[in-house]
Amino acid sequence: MSPVNQTASLRTPVRWRATLAVVLLAIPLLWSRGDSSAQQSNAEPPVRVPSNVAWTHETLVLISRGDAFRGLILARRCGHCHGEEGFSAVPAFPNLAGAVRLSFWKQMEDFRSGKRASPVMQEAVAALSTRDSADLAAYYSMLPTASDPQDNRAFPQAMQDPSHAQIAIRLILFGDGQRGIPPCQSCHGPVSYVNGAPLLAHQNGSYLQEQLENFASGSRSNDINVRMRSIARHLKAEERTAVSEYYGAGLGPE
Repeated sequence: MSPVNQTASLRTPVRWRATLAVVLLAIPLLWSRGDSSAQQSNAEPPVRVPSNVAWTHETLVLISRGDAFRGLILARRCGHCHGEEGFSAVPAFPNLAGAVRLSFWKQMEDFRSGKRASPVMQEAVAALSTRDSADLAAYYSMLPTASDPQDNRAFPQAMQDPSHAQIAIRLILFGDGQRGIPPCQSCHGPVSYVNGAPLLAHQNGSYLQEQLENFASGSRSNDINVRMRSIARHLKAEERTAVSEYYGAGLGPE
């Protein structure tokens, strides 16, 4: 064998061993990448917290100590949309007179944290503190809901379809157990009240309709335990309209 052939034969095993070493090193890397991809595909979706509000003892004390007089001063800017006496002249804007303190405070905090989307309200509450929200809640909760011939409220609004009354009464008083829909009054009164659930007896129908549609579509999702999203999705479109019109007409139970 010539010296050249002998040298080539010696190099061949060396090259082979080098190639084998590279392959062996690459296998764990490829395996780890595949395992990582599998973990990513099987990973749980990120948990979305619907609200930062927790009904702790400290929170309840803060809300209960709200100063209504200070809230009166703060509310001067709110009257443009919600009315000077807490009743809006626009059916699409919510009435605030007689609001439940806990419900009002929660919505203010949800607007502040972005858990409830509204460019107008998020800008309005940006400069307010949690104490300010408590003071506003105290003020609006004390406003009377009786009609005033000199105010400019849109409430109540006539029902567009009187036949919707029977649909609304059934859902408000009894719900629909077969579809897992509880009675409206079991959370919004008068039978029972749930922390953070607003009163509906003096609320504008157009506003309620919009909120039910938003819950049904998921564009509003600040309801703790997905309660309202679940109910709204189970309601038919006609039922959402019926309940909204019934409350908006001032016919809801107090």
